Amino acid sequence: MMRWMIPAAGWILSPATARGGLKIMGSSFIRRELMGVYAVWWREFKVFQREKSRIVSSIVQPLMWLFLFGSGIGASVTIGSFAYRDYIYPGILSMLVLFGSVYFGLYIVWDRKLDVLKAILVAPVSRISIFLGKVLGGCTDVILQILVLFSLSFLFPAVNPWGIPLALLLLLITAIGMVSLGLALGSLFESLEGFQVVSAFLIFPLFFLSGALFPITEKLPIWLRGLVKLNPLTYTVDGVRGALLNVNIFPLYVDFLVIIFFAAGMLFLGSVLFSRMK
Repeated sequence: MMRWMIPAAGWILSPATARGGLKIMGSSFIRRELMGVYAVWWREFKVFQREKSRIVSSIVQPLMWLFLFGSGIGASVTIGSFAYRDYIYPGILSMLVLFGSVYFGLYIVWDRKLDVLKAILVAPVSRISIFLGKVLGGCTDVILQILVLFSLSFLFPAVNPWGIPLALLLLLITAIGMVSLGLALGSLFESLEGFQVVSAFLIFPLFFLSGALFPITEKLPIWLRGLVKLNPLTYTVDGVRGALLNVNIFPLYVDFLVIIFFAAGMLFLGSVLFSRMK
């Protein structure tokens, strides 16, 4: 009887049983990978729940920006018909996604130092599944923090509550890209200090050049406008501001396309670097 061999699994199948056997093997593989994604996501979620100080600080920091910086500058500045604090609310939401997502990569460096990552990587699932589980875990952490800030949106009279679902979708896609970026960086560093220096070097220009704190107008220098338009976070801020305040520079579909391409690119880069990590 003619037989086929599948070297990767070491199985020998006859033509009569090959099709059914491959289906079983395929479904078993998919189930195992999905369970791996779920297990990693659940671990990251439980770690987040236990770190009360991290939860509190991640929420208090944007509130300080809104009420101290926003009220201080807002006492002498209005933008169009908006109070300054209302105007920067979408920008602070985007800031929370940026900081919380990129710094999530720090946990890879920390897990590596404690040999926790080594134990995870020897699990019988692919590194891609582990990476996706971590991305989902990081996004869950960030979105929970975002929901807390959305619950305070009634303090900002100009915010349209009907725009919150659309803004949340934009922030979620951005979180996918930024968490992937953080994990990509974490895969490259073995020291916490190295990661923190490089991530800060990326985060602060991304934030300050996003239009989160000021409107993007033709009065800006040409070189500055160019940098702002190259910044993916600009399109998050613009889209969220359009959803919540009905004020935006770019069409909403442009904001979505840029953010989706950014998230897809970071997912690919992060998965490659994570797979090659030693």
